[in-house]
Amino acid sequence: MTTSMTAGDSLATSQRSLGDPEVHHPLWPPLVAGCPTTSTDTIAHPLEVDYAYDKVSPELFTGAGSGLGSRPGAGHDRWAPLLPPLPAPGLGEGGTPLIDIGDGVFVKDESRNPTWSHKDRLNRVTAGAAVGVGASGIVVASSGNHGASAAAYAARAGLRCVVLASAGMPPAVASFLNAYGALVLPVPAADRWPLMRLIADRTGLHPVSNLAVTHTGHPFGAEGYKTVAYEIFADLGVPSAVFVPTGYGELLFGVWKGFAELHRLGLAASVPRIHACEPALGGPLHAALRRGVPAARVDVGESDAYGIDCAVGSIRGVLAVRGSGGSALLVSDEQMRAAQAELAGHGLWAELSAAAGLAGLRSAGQGVEREGPVVCISTSSGFKDRGVGAPELAAPVDPSWDEVSRRLRAAGIRN
Repeated sequence: MTTSMTAGDSLATSQRSLGDPEVHHPLWPPLVAGCPTTSTDTIAHPLEVDYAYDKVSPELFTGAGSGLGSRPGAGHDRWAPLLPPLPAPGLGEGGTPLIDIGDGVFVKDESRNPTWSHKDRLNRVTAGAAVGVGASGIVVASSGNHGASAAAYAARAGLRCVVLASAGMPPAVASFLNAYGALVLPVPAADRWPLMRLIADRTGLHPVSNLAVTHTGHPFGAEGYKTVAYEIFADLGVPSAVFVPTGYGELLFGVWKGFAELHRLGLAASVPRIHACEPALGGPLHAALRRGVPAARVDVGESDAYGIDCAVGSIRGVLAVRGSGGSALLVSDEQMRAAQAELAGHGLWAELSAAAGLAGLRSAGQGVEREGPVVCISTSSGFKDRGVGAPELAAPVDPSWDEVSRRLRAAGIRN
């Protein structure tokens, strides 16, 4: 395997507790179970990566070649100084388009990533972490985008991949996993995290999803999502607000941190309000903010937005919403379906979970201040929804003009 860059390109210096920003740990190894100093039996504090910001060159954002269109397929290497080390090769992740759908609303279409979702931004970084610690492979608990993406980046890096999934995973996800040669173990949802810990402990595979009592995720992973903010800034500047489909809050945190870094570096005059958009039948971030706690666990109902239907939250989301002056919005499946249909009307086929951002904007109405353009992140392709991919063949049509003409008229198509 050949790597695309050396670890020296990164300005990452340490891991910092999100429970107490004064607590730092060495950059290696990644502390995948949360901060050992500040976490308790009931709350796990995630870690973020800190950087030598004083050494960031202005050329990173303003120099020649900084425009996204000038380096097609560059992937995370474009932003290497403000990412953890990237010793694993990429797949051209990122560089996704910002689509104007009118009335000052833009959609960041993450379905254009290599495995058709935003998770590629995370897994490029976590695959690098596995390579960095000398692991022979990775283990992930997922029945959706995370697993499909992890399997792709593991294959790219020459790593084995074990995916703890459910028997009811979408057909497209199962096809991805089979194509990349992952070992798929369908197990009950309640057993996934404990089994992932056991596999990691006994085999040395590097875990790239959560191991803690409240969600922490991989300390390097959310850093990959900062690049969404960098790209929005390059294309649009600082929007008034960003609406983010939210499960565990890693994407939410990454977008907020990316804009906060741009502000810290003196490039952005402000940080947009970041709005989390969660399924109404759950909403752990909404609950945490309402209760005034760092993270919450909630009962969840049956939602077709399986990608963001989470029972447990993370302090990451609370920090992003409070730090940006945003909010946590609850959206129903019906509101997400309406947003999904609206996106389709603009030529964008989004997974139901991915439509939560636009659903949040539409449901908030006048309740969300808008001084300028807003961005709704659409996280994944509609091909990832459950049931998609099953045969839906239309019955044959009589090719006579009388029948074809009747069908055209019925569809409102006339001379």
